[in-house]
Amino acid sequence: MKKLLISLMLSMAVLPAICQKVIWSETPEQKKDRLAWWTNDRFGMFIHWGLYSQAARHEWVKKREKMTNDEYQKYFDLFNPDLFDPTEWARKAKEAGMKYAVITTKHHEGFCMYDSDYTDYDIVNTPYGKDILKEWVDAFRAEGLKIGFYYSLIDWHHPDFTIDSRHPQKPKTDDEYKSLNKGRDMAVYRKYLHNQVRELMTNYGQVDILWLDFSYPGKYGKGKEDWGSLELLKMVRELQPGVIVNDRLDLKDYEGGWDFTTPEQFKVQQWPTENGVRIPWETCQTFSGSWGYYRDEHTWKDTKQLLVLLIESVSKGGNLLLNVGPTARGMFDYRADQALEAIGSWMKFNDRSIYGCTQAPEEFEAPDHTLLTYNPETNRLYVHLLDYPMKNFLMPGFAGKIKYAQFLHDASEIKIGKSHGAWGKEKTRAQDVNLLLPVTKPNVEIPVIEIFLEE
Repeated sequence: MKKLLISLMLSMAVLPAICQKVIWSETPEQKKDRLAWWTNDRFGMFIHWGLYSQAARHEWVKKREKMTNDEYQKYFDLFNPDLFDPTEWARKAKEAGMKYAVITTKHHEGFCMYDSDYTDYDIVNTPYGKDILKEWVDAFRAEGLKIGFYYSLIDWHHPDFTIDSRHPQKPKTDDEYKSLNKGRDMAVYRKYLHNQVRELMTNYGQVDILWLDFSYPGKYGKGKEDWGSLELLKMVRELQPGVIVNDRLDLKDYEGGWDFTTPEQFKVQQWPTENGVRIPWETCQTFSGSWGYYRDEHTWKDTKQLLVLLIESVSKGGNLLLNVGPTARGMFDYRADQALEAIGSWMKFNDRSIYGCTQAPEEFEAPDHTLLTYNPETNRLYVHLLDYPMKNFLMPGFAGKIKYAQFLHDASEIKIGKSHGAWGKEKTRAQDVNLLLPVTKPNVEIPVIEIFLEE
């Protein structure tokens, strides 16, 4: 009896610690259903827009150039995006094949692109004088696009946000850290942060995605305790139970602490996992080297690079969130317009290889210089030809698996036949299939073969 009581007491002592690791309880199937629209749509638009668009030299310009609030104030005093047309933005996103969009409601600079009751440092107090976020939400919803809000946990303007390693006036020593932060109170800022997220979760109807960015624990850094991440996310889940939340609150070890992981500005080598289990993921990428509008930045990716980012993400079970940095007058950079149009031209004929698709089953080997995607609902496989082959196209191990093959862009049949040319017969194995392609590459940036698989 004594041993039983001791065991029970130990269990009760451990229980609170276990409970603290749970923020949101749902079964794997419930989570899959909640994320179903997102994993189906695969392709979204990121929008980084704020006062930094006037500087036009990176969204971290305040940090890079160590500007004070007074030095940065001119951008607030002058901000007036008079050419902003959210309906046009939404149309461009939709025509590019994007199904959802995420916009910066507040970036690290601390400026709010919406009407907030908790600060005067917002859009309605600039010369523009209107709630840009409301205009944006209404326009994107009208086009049938899902909407998401990015909100920076960091704030370089707020007087109580402690100056840290990411701050424009970052400290170099412990004494400097204490001196710079004398009179600052993170508890005050934390309340401000929570109040603003509550505004975003209550004032704009249903929010489909919430991007909270970002944690950096350690010396002169900030993590979940600084943000009050546990209480913050519990509030979000209560107010918007259907919302999908990213993984930058420093809650990766909490059940319900995040919904998807966010590799940024690099290609993943394989589908990300946690404890050996594949997890939802989305890579965020830029057209060039900056998120915000950068007039003189010229390392822009070409159409093929952008399409490969999208196709490769889907081929490994992920999404692509592709960023646009509008100008201070509210227009997309002409280079972004050109890129969106080019992607849209390809998606018009090939989006069946993206929407509803995922990584191909392991039984299918990707031929050289290709990427495979697979739609489990239609049981169709998509072969993306990154380098167009000459007539004979060998599909290794596909014997008995192909019912019919066609180009996706025009639904023209691709015949199955024997290899032609010297050594063809000797090099074709019984388990392989040879598709006979036209010698001339179709007028498509990356041609796609749609394969109807045998049941």
